[in-house]
Amino acid sequence: MMVALSGLSERNEFSAVVIRTDFTDEAAWREMTAELERSSHYDGDPVESYDVVDAPELDGADTDAILAAILAHEKLRDQLSVVFVADSTTMGADHHALLAVSTITREDFDDDEEYEAMVEFGREFRTVPSGVHSIHANLELANMDFEDFSSSAHEDSEGVFRSFS
Repeated sequence: MMVALSGLSERNEFSAVVIRTDFTDEAAWREMTAELERSSHYDGDPVESYDVVDAPELDGADTDAILAAILAHEKLRDQLSVVFVADSTTMGADHHALLAVSTITREDFDDDEEYEAMVEFGREFRTVPSGVHSIHANLELANMDFEDFSSSAHEDSEGVFRSFS
């Protein structure tokens, strides 16, 4: 199944991408986006610090399907190293943790060892909304690697990245 993911072609290249797959709880969605906006370090309107892609067709989709939808857009694949998914787990949890999914694949590495290190704790992890901006910025600037964040989430009792402080 090819998913169009409309709206991604117009995105601000410096903004985090949030793919919304669950539409069952508008109040939870508003709480999550309010936290995203409160935690933004963006100089302008905090709403511009992230781009939302509504993808009801990915409701209940696994990481492979989400990744396939992203990778189908070659331009985006080159621009994004991580996307954040607002799914039913996000909407149902008090902390509204989004699923952070690495868009990096085995083909992006010279050898298996490098790739295996990157996915040591998986290709995905949960992050509270306030973690989205630091994860996105640090990955885009290559200050940190995906495994730095996924290992921190792995150490959390709920498996959620909260912060390094």
